[in-house]
Amino acid sequence: MKILGISGSLREASLNSLLLRTLQTRAPERVTVEIADLSAIPLYNEDLEDESGGPAAVADFKSAIEEADALIIATPEYNYSIPGVLKNALDWASRPGFDSVLKHKVVGIISASPAFTGGVRAQHHLKAVLAGTLSYVVPMPEVAVPTAHKLVTDGEITDERTLRHLDGLLGSVMDAVH
Repeated sequence: MKILGISGSLREASLNSLLLRTLQTRAPERVTVEIADLSAIPLYNEDLEDESGGPAAVADFKSAIEEADALIIATPEYNYSIPGVLKNALDWASRPGFDSVLKHKVVGIISASPAFTGGVRAQHHLKAVLAGTLSYVVPMPEVAVPTAHKLVTDGEITDERTLRHLDGLLGSVMDAVH
């Protein structure tokens, strides 16, 4: 099974990207978790669309989504919502409307934040965006990691509770694919 991880943060030291890297190391042997790079995706502009799906970075992103059995999106919370870089990438991937690579794609959502809310408001907005793409969002477990910066030791998540929640979401995503 192939899962594509998408981080809504471009920062190298992103807590949300760390969640995805943690899932890579915890995935069962028969599951691979690859992480998409959103940094080269240009701002959405319908004038740039063509039969190939748009610029090369966009076509590559759409292809990675299409080839994946499921997605896990890790979103930071910026001003009570999802980051622009994530929304932009999803806007590109959602084309053509109602018949895109996101249609019926199984998606798990996670978030991490230094705040005590853990990114739950961003998750709410992300679910609304994904509803518009006709994606299937795994309903449980909801994984929001509050005060995430306190759960990292030497660049790794060491909090057992958080690791159990990540394992639970990975299991639910895998179950939803079958």
